[in-house]
Amino acid sequence: MGVDSGLPAEIRGLFDWLDGMRATEPVHLDERTGSWHVFGYREVSRVYADPGLFSSDLGALMPSQPELELFAKGNFVRMDPPRQQELRRLVSRAFTSRTVAELAPRITEITDELLDAVGDRTELVEALTYPLPIVVIAELLGVPAGDRELFRGWADVMLSGTMRADEVVVGEETLRSYAPTMLAMFDYFTAQVRDRRARPGDDLISALVAAELDGQRLDDDEIAGFAIVLLVAGHVTTTAVLGTAVLLLDEHPEVAAALRADRSAVPAAIEEVLRCRPPFTRNLRRTTRAAELGGRTIPADTAVSVWLAAANRDPAQFPDPLAFDLRRSPNPHLSFGHGIHFCLGAPLARLESRIALERLFDRFAELRVDREQGVEYFPSAAMLFGARRLPVLLA
Repeated sequence: MGVDSGLPAEIRGLFDWLDGMRATEPVHLDERTGSWHVFGYREVSRVYADPGLFSSDLGALMPSQPELELFAKGNFVRMDPPRQQELRRLVSRAFTSRTVAELAPRITEITDELLDAVGDRTELVEALTYPLPIVVIAELLGVPAGDRELFRGWADVMLSGTMRADEVVVGEETLRSYAPTMLAMFDYFTAQVRDRRARPGDDLISALVAAELDGQRLDDDEIAGFAIVLLVAGHVTTTAVLGTAVLLLDEHPEVAAALRADRSAVPAAIEEVLRCRPPFTRNLRRTTRAAELGGRTIPADTAVSVWLAAANRDPAQFPDPLAFDLRRSPNPHLSFGHGIHFCLGAPLARLESRIALERLFDRFAELRVDREQGVEYFPSAAMLFGARRLPVLLA
């Protein structure tokens, strides 16, 4: 059974389109919008490897929005060197691999608390895949976990827009609809930062306030911007990956049986989930000058859609790419990016997903997706892929 077999027809159609374009035109001009799409693994890797040519700063392509400019101050995902590297190094001094690894016992405890409340029928997003990363990130930042419904409301607004595969950046009307939410998030987190400057605690915001490198420190806006990115992108990544893992294991019971028999294979399974169905199906770049890619010339100041979901299924890089294969090694998927923009939160998403899957296996001998109740996906698989409603049967 292939990795697309359990998908709704509309989403299967997107993946079919990606596979067809990669095979026939790995670098493609969308004449309707004037933007470009990149599908091949080699070509996508080239884009990631050259941030000077393929910029992460999309400001020139988007309508002016004051709230967006506030949000962008600490969002080094949308910055270019040298400032991107300066901010990332500062954040990395506080958000270390050791910090993430030390969260493992608490992640296990939160997972168990959430699973204690489920019955033999449950909706897994509401019960586990959404609250787990939200509670972890809230505790990590040092903000009240009781505000998680507030956070969810913000995230729902920011992730509610639908985009077709041939659309590129959001327009002025959509940005206006986001503005109140962006301002509310920014005000909330700047207040948190100011509180830590007055009363430091044992949390990530306090550590970011104190972080210093070569005499540089982060200002309030930069810390608030990073906290917003961690909250929104960080929680939705784990929500999507964990839900997708449950769906794929339901579709491949032989793989689920292998994982139950050998838990050491769970990390490899998570990597294969990430390869097959990345939480973010594409990323965006802007050319700073004319770029030669895949035998095509992309003009300067042009939007480029970089399709991770296509690159991860490139048979030139991954033999039998439509198979869900635990033995795939190496597995150099691009779901967390590559190079200077490799996802800083990847270790946390991997850790949360591993612990949650292992605890599900420990506690339930049977875990099946209740497809009669209907699985619902995020509204735009052309940008964000994952289940927003996942009914399951547990025994």
